[in-house]
Amino acid sequence: MSVSDVCAAAKLAARELAATPREARDAALRGIADALDARSSEILEANARDVRAGEEAGLGDALIDRLTLNEDRLAAIARDVRRIAELDDPIGEVIERRTLDSGLEMTRVRVPLGVVAIVYEARPNVTIDAAALTLKSGNAVVLRGSSSAAHSNAALAAVAQEAVAAAGLPREALSILTSGDRDELRELATQEGVVDLIIPRGGEGLKKALKDVATVPIIYAASGNCHVYVDADADLEMAREIAVNAKVNRPGTCNSAEKLLVHADVAPAFLPDVLGALLDEGVELRADARTRALAGPLADRLRDAGEEDWPTEYLAMVMAVKVVDSLDEAIDHVNTHGSGHSEAIVTRSDEAAHAFTARVDSACVYVNASTRFTDGAEFGLGAEMGNSTQKLHARGPVALRELTTYKYVLHGSGQVRS
Repeated sequence: MSVSDVCAAAKLAARELAATPREARDAALRGIADALDARSSEILEANARDVRAGEEAGLGDALIDRLTLNEDRLAAIARDVRRIAELDDPIGEVIERRTLDSGLEMTRVRVPLGVVAIVYEARPNVTIDAAALTLKSGNAVVLRGSSSAAHSNAALAAVAQEAVAAAGLPREALSILTSGDRDELRELATQEGVVDLIIPRGGEGLKKALKDVATVPIIYAASGNCHVYVDADADLEMAREIAVNAKVNRPGTCNSAEKLLVHADVAPAFLPDVLGALLDEGVELRADARTRALAGPLADRLRDAGEEDWPTEYLAMVMAVKVVDSLDEAIDHVNTHGSGHSEAIVTRSDEAAHAFTARVDSACVYVNASTRFTDGAEFGLGAEMGNSTQKLHARGPVALRELTTYKYVLHGSGQVRS
């Protein structure tokens, strides 16, 4: 089928899904989760082919990690699908109800968007996360993964499609595009009036490719140039644990910290300790001159940070470190170079914490915690389609309610307007 045919079929399925009761949609989700468990060996075999090809192509360790599935990760994906099935149904939720001066009874209710397309790179878990969130929210989904995860995505989509059909929902509620070429992406991005929203999850190249051609609305699951700022009043042991976790827990994810800012008052005591801990974990450190001067015998193991480092998302075991003279300087640095994804302050000062959370322009702002918590499942949303750094219409994790819109329903008793 052509891209336009796939999208047209998804549009028809979306209209059917919008009137499908919650019980049927939840049954489909439970069927997907059960099938993931039952067919795990088939899925993992397909994934192993992609991982081997990625290693032969020279993909970095962080990208290989994002690509890789194993029994534990697949089981976690299935658990997330079951959690999504248990969440409250957003469709039909009454947002507002009141009686107008005319006597009309007005209700504003939540409804699906329609057809959601998600374009993603090297993360096969997105295939199932996207399917589960869109089905639960009454939307049809068109998936377009990358060639690096082609076998994994095909296996996962087939499992999900069969479960959807077995539950009595239209099979076209979940479709996957497989050619992987730019013409396919261009055609998908111009399905105006058919596709209601595109969510890309990938690098700046994908973002630019869509910006150049798209006529369909887009929510960008954007890059995460995230910071940890260690304030003058920080608990330094806590700060070390947070900085190391935010960087090394899973460095290939968009919520990992790429920059460490340290207040000058605590830098002499803190930097040798945290730099040593990061180096011991295998992190490549890029440091400004003041950091190098305070690093002691570790200075020779640090690279010079250039101006190009501050706005860069590494998605790897790389971190840039800078000494700042004040909270204001830290906030200015974050707002100038950050991507608006997730930022953290470590401090015992309520005043500093309030200033940071009020003035940092980011979707998620943390006080005394790692940026790694920016995640739909961690936020109790079941899963996510990505993390938006936009302000309209969604910001932060894009989950069930971000995949809906609303309509006004008005009941009258014969009113006419004079």
